[in-house]
Amino acid sequence: MFFGGMMGYYYDPTLILVIIGAVISMIASARVNSTYNKYSKVRSMSGMTGAEAAKRLLNSQGLYDIQVRPVSGQLTDHYDPRSKTVNLSDSVYDSTSVAAIGVAAHECGHAMQDNVGYIPLKLRGAIVPVANIGSQAAFPIILLGFFIGGAGSPLVNIGLIFFSIAVMFQLVTLPVEFNASSRAIRLLGEVGILGSEELGHTKKVLGAAALTYVAALAATVLQLARLVFLFGGRRQDD
Repeated sequence: MFFGGMMGYYYDPTLILVIIGAVISMIASARVNSTYNKYSKVRSMSGMTGAEAAKRLLNSQGLYDIQVRPVSGQLTDHYDPRSKTVNLSDSVYDSTSVAAIGVAAHECGHAMQDNVGYIPLKLRGAIVPVANIGSQAAFPIILLGFFIGGAGSPLVNIGLIFFSIAVMFQLVTLPVEFNASSRAIRLLGEVGILGSEELGHTKKVLGAAALTYVAALAATVLQLARLVFLFGGRRQDD
Protein backbone atom coordinates (compact mmCIF):
# COMPACT_ATOMS: atom_id res chain seq x y z
CA MET A 1 0.00 0.00 0.00
CA PHE A 2 1.48 3.37 -1.06
CA PHE A 3 0.82 6.58 0.85
CA GLY A 4 1.90 10.11 0.15
CA GLY A 5 2.20 13.39 2.01
CA MET A 6 4.71 15.89 3.29
CA MET A 7 7.19 13.07 3.93
CA GLY A 8 6.85 11.66 0.43
CA TYR A 9 5.60 8.27 -0.70
CA TYR A 10 6.25 5.04 1.15
CA TYR A 11 5.05 1.47 1.09
CA ASP A 12 3.38 0.00 4.18
CA PRO A 13 3.14 -3.80 3.76
CA THR A 14 1.68 -4.20 7.27
CA LEU A 15 -1.66 -2.81 6.13
CA ILE A 16 -2.40 -6.23 4.68
CA LEU A 17 -2.80 -7.44 8.27
CA VAL A 18 -5.56 -4.90 8.89
CA ILE A 19 -7.26 -5.87 5.62
CA ILE A 20 -7.13 -9.58 6.49
CA GLY A 21 -8.61 -8.88 9.92
CA ALA A 22 -11.40 -6.78 8.42
CA VAL A 23 -12.24 -9.47 5.86
CA ILE A 24 -12.35 -12.18 8.54
CA SER A 25 -14.67 -10.04 10.68
CA MET A 26 -16.97 -9.26 7.74
CA ILE A 27 -17.24 -12.92 6.77
CA ALA A 28 -18.07 -13.92 10.35
CA SER A 29 -20.63 -11.13 10.67
CA ALA A 30 -22.29 -12.04 7.38
CA ARG A 31 -22.48 -15.68 8.39
CA VAL A 32 -24.09 -15.04 11.77
CA ASN A 33 -26.62 -12.67 10.20
CA SER A 34 -27.56 -15.09 7.42
CA THR A 35 -27.78 -18.05 9.81
CA TYR A 36 -29.88 -16.13 12.33
CA ASN A 37 -32.19 -14.78 9.60
CA LYS A 38 -32.67 -18.30 8.23
CA TYR A 39 -33.64 -19.91 11.53
CA SER A 40 -35.55 -16.90 12.80
CA LYS A 41 -38.19 -18.01 10.32
CA VAL A 42 -38.43 -21.50 11.86
CA ARG A 43 -41.06 -21.52 14.61
CA SER A 44 -40.38 -23.79 17.58
CA MET A 45 -42.84 -26.62 18.14
CA SER A 46 -43.30 -25.54 21.77
CA GLY A 47 -44.46 -22.10 20.66
CA MET A 48 -42.48 -20.51 23.50
CA THR A 49 -41.03 -17.05 23.05
CA GLY A 50 -37.41 -16.25 23.77
CA ALA A 51 -38.45 -14.59 27.04
CA GLU A 52 -40.58 -17.55 28.12
CA ALA A 53 -37.81 -20.01 27.31
CA ALA A 54 -35.30 -17.93 29.27
CA LYS A 55 -37.53 -17.80 32.35
CA ARG A 56 -38.13 -21.54 32.20
CA LEU A 57 -34.42 -22.31 31.88
CA LEU A 58 -33.53 -20.01 34.77
CA ASN A 59 -36.25 -21.50 36.97
CA SER A 60 -35.02 -25.01 36.16
CA GLN A 61 -31.68 -24.03 37.72
CA GLY A 62 -33.24 -22.36 40.73
CA LEU A 63 -32.29 -18.87 39.52
CA TYR A 64 -35.56 -17.20 40.49
CA ASP A 65 -33.95 -13.84 41.34
CA ILE A 66 -32.76 -13.19 37.77
CA GLN A 67 -35.11 -11.06 35.71
CA VAL A 68 -35.65 -11.30 31.96
CA ARG A 69 -36.04 -7.90 30.33
CA PRO A 70 -36.52 -6.56 26.78
CA VAL A 71 -33.85 -4.27 25.35
CA SER A 72 -33.97 -2.26 22.13
CA GLY A 73 -31.80 -3.05 19.14
CA GLN A 74 -30.92 -5.99 16.90
CA LEU A 75 -28.96 -8.83 18.51
CA THR A 76 -28.12 -6.62 21.50
CA ASP A 77 -28.83 -9.51 23.87
CA HIS A 78 -26.64 -9.76 26.96
CA TYR A 79 -26.52 -10.84 30.58
CA ASP A 80 -25.74 -8.13 33.14
CA PRO A 81 -24.14 -9.63 36.28
CA ARG A 82 -24.46 -6.32 38.15
CA SER A 83 -28.25 -6.11 37.91
CA LYS A 84 -28.73 -9.88 37.58
CA THR A 85 -30.78 -9.49 34.41
CA VAL A 86 -30.99 -11.36 31.13
CA ASN A 87 -31.62 -8.65 28.52
CA LEU A 88 -33.16 -9.79 25.24
CA SER A 89 -33.42 -7.74 22.06
CA ASP A 90 -36.71 -7.00 20.31
CA SER A 91 -36.14 -9.76 17.75
CA VAL A 92 -35.59 -12.34 20.50
CA TYR A 93 -37.82 -11.40 23.43
CA ASP A 94 -41.21 -11.97 21.74
CA SER A 95 -40.12 -14.32 18.96
CA THR A 96 -41.05 -18.02 18.95
CA SER A 97 -38.30 -19.03 16.51
CA VAL A 98 -35.62 -21.60 17.30
CA ALA A 99 -33.02 -18.89 16.65
CA ALA A 100 -34.52 -16.57 19.27
CA ILE A 101 -34.80 -19.36 21.82
CA GLY A 102 -31.18 -20.31 21.20
CA VAL A 103 -29.95 -16.76 21.75
CA ALA A 104 -32.07 -16.41 24.89
CA ALA A 105 -30.72 -19.70 26.22
CA HIS A 106 -27.16 -18.57 25.51
CA GLU A 107 -27.63 -15.49 27.70
CA CYS A 108 -29.09 -17.72 30.40
CA GLY A 109 -25.88 -19.74 30.08
CA HIS A 110 -23.98 -16.64 31.20
CA ALA A 111 -26.31 -16.28 34.18
CA MET A 112 -25.57 -19.88 35.12
CA GLN A 113 -21.84 -19.23 34.81
CA ASP A 114 -22.21 -16.27 37.14
CA ASN A 115 -24.17 -18.37 39.61
CA VAL A 116 -21.51 -21.08 39.89
CA GLY A 117 -18.57 -18.67 39.82
CA TYR A 118 -17.21 -19.76 36.44
CA ILE A 119 -13.55 -18.66 36.54
CA PRO A 120 -13.16 -17.42 32.93
CA LEU A 121 -16.27 -15.23 33.40
CA LYS A 122 -14.81 -13.74 36.58
CA LEU A 123 -11.50 -13.17 34.84
CA ARG A 124 -13.17 -11.46 31.90
CA GLY A 125 -15.14 -9.23 34.25
CA ALA A 126 -11.93 -8.23 36.01
CA ILE A 127 -10.20 -7.42 32.71
CA VAL A 128 -13.06 -5.39 31.21
CA PRO A 129 -12.22 -1.98 32.78
CA VAL A 130 -8.51 -2.27 31.97
CA ALA A 131 -9.21 -3.60 28.47
CA ASN A 132 -11.59 -0.73 27.69
CA ILE A 133 -9.05 1.86 28.82
CA GLY A 134 -6.21 0.03 27.10
CA SER A 135 -7.92 -0.27 23.72
CA GLN A 136 -8.82 3.44 23.72
CA ALA A 137 -5.50 4.73 25.05
CA ALA A 138 -3.11 2.43 23.19
CA PHE A 139 -2.98 4.29 19.86
CA PRO A 140 -2.62 7.82 21.32
CA ILE A 141 0.12 6.62 23.69
CA ILE A 142 2.01 4.82 20.90
CA LEU A 143 1.83 7.83 18.56
CA LEU A 144 2.80 10.26 21.32
CA GLY A 145 5.75 8.10 22.29
CA PHE A 146 6.85 7.71 18.67
CA PHE A 147 6.81 11.45 17.94
CA ILE A 148 8.53 12.32 21.21
CA GLY A 149 11.19 9.63 21.44
CA GLY A 150 10.95 7.45 18.36
CA ALA A 151 10.13 3.75 18.21
CA GLY A 152 12.35 3.02 21.21
CA SER A 153 10.36 5.30 23.51
CA PRO A 154 9.06 3.70 26.73
CA LEU A 155 5.65 5.21 25.89
CA VAL A 156 5.50 3.08 22.74
CA ASN A 157 6.10 -0.05 24.79
CA ILE A 158 3.44 1.02 27.29
CA GLY A 159 0.99 1.52 24.43
CA LEU A 160 1.76 -1.95 23.06
CA ILE A 161 1.19 -3.45 26.51
CA PHE A 162 -2.16 -1.65 26.75
CA PHE A 163 -3.23 -3.06 23.38
CA SER A 164 -2.06 -6.52 24.47
CA ILE A 165 -4.59 -6.36 27.30
CA ALA A 166 -7.33 -5.94 24.70
CA VAL A 167 -6.02 -9.09 23.00
CA MET A 168 -6.10 -10.90 26.34
CA PHE A 169 -9.74 -9.86 26.82
CA GLN A 170 -10.68 -11.32 23.43
CA LEU A 171 -8.83 -14.52 24.29
CA VAL A 172 -10.59 -14.97 27.65
CA THR A 173 -13.93 -14.26 25.96
CA LEU A 174 -13.72 -17.43 23.84
CA PRO A 175 -14.17 -20.06 26.60
CA VAL A 176 -16.87 -17.89 28.20
CA GLU A 177 -18.95 -17.77 25.03
CA PHE A 178 -18.39 -21.39 24.00
CA ASN A 179 -19.27 -22.63 27.48
CA ALA A 180 -22.45 -20.52 27.60
CA SER A 181 -23.59 -22.01 24.29
CA SER A 182 -22.78 -25.53 25.48
CA ARG A 183 -24.86 -25.02 28.62
CA ALA A 184 -27.70 -23.58 26.54
CA ILE A 185 -27.88 -26.50 24.10
CA ARG A 186 -27.72 -29.09 26.87
CA LEU A 187 -30.46 -27.50 28.97
CA LEU A 188 -32.77 -26.81 26.03
CA GLY A 189 -32.79 -30.55 25.41
CA GLU A 190 -33.00 -31.59 29.06
CA VAL A 191 -35.86 -29.23 29.89
CA GLY A 192 -37.67 -30.21 26.70
CA ILE A 193 -38.02 -26.78 25.16
CA LEU A 194 -36.62 -27.89 21.79
CA GLY A 195 -36.68 -31.22 19.99
CA SER A 196 -33.62 -32.92 18.54
CA GLU A 197 -34.01 -31.43 15.06
CA GLU A 198 -34.62 -27.98 16.53
CA LEU A 199 -31.50 -28.33 18.67
CA GLY A 200 -29.55 -28.91 15.47
CA HIS A 201 -30.82 -25.61 14.09
CA THR A 202 -29.98 -23.81 17.32
CA LYS A 203 -26.45 -25.24 17.33
CA LYS A 204 -25.89 -23.70 13.90
CA VAL A 205 -27.08 -20.29 15.12
CA LEU A 206 -24.90 -20.34 18.23
CA GLY A 207 -21.97 -21.81 16.30
CA ALA A 208 -22.11 -18.96 13.78
CA ALA A 209 -22.29 -16.46 16.66
CA ALA A 210 -19.24 -18.05 18.28
CA LEU A 211 -17.24 -17.52 15.10
CA THR A 212 -17.66 -13.75 15.48
CA TYR A 213 -15.66 -13.95 18.71
CA VAL A 214 -12.97 -16.01 17.01
CA ALA A 215 -12.88 -13.44 14.21
CA ALA A 216 -12.63 -10.57 16.71
CA LEU A 217 -9.66 -12.27 18.37
CA ALA A 218 -7.96 -12.86 15.02
CA ALA A 219 -8.47 -9.24 13.94
CA THR A 220 -7.12 -7.91 17.26
CA VAL A 221 -4.07 -10.19 17.12
CA LEU A 222 -3.34 -9.05 13.56
CA GLN A 223 -3.66 -5.43 14.62
CA LEU A 224 -1.25 -6.00 17.50
CA ALA A 225 1.19 -7.72 15.12
CA ARG A 226 1.05 -4.67 12.84
CA LEU A 227 1.77 -2.30 15.73
CA VAL A 228 4.71 -4.44 16.82
CA PHE A 229 6.10 -4.50 13.28
CA LEU A 230 5.72 -0.75 12.91
CA PHE A 231 6.88 0.41 16.32
CA GLY A 232 8.10 -2.43 18.50
CA GLY A 233 10.86 -3.76 16.29
CA ARG A 234 12.86 -0.56 15.97
CA ARG A 235 15.19 1.46 18.11
CA GLN A 236 15.94 5.14 18.26
CA ASP A 237 19.35 4.72 16.69
CA ASP A 238 18.05 2.70 13.66
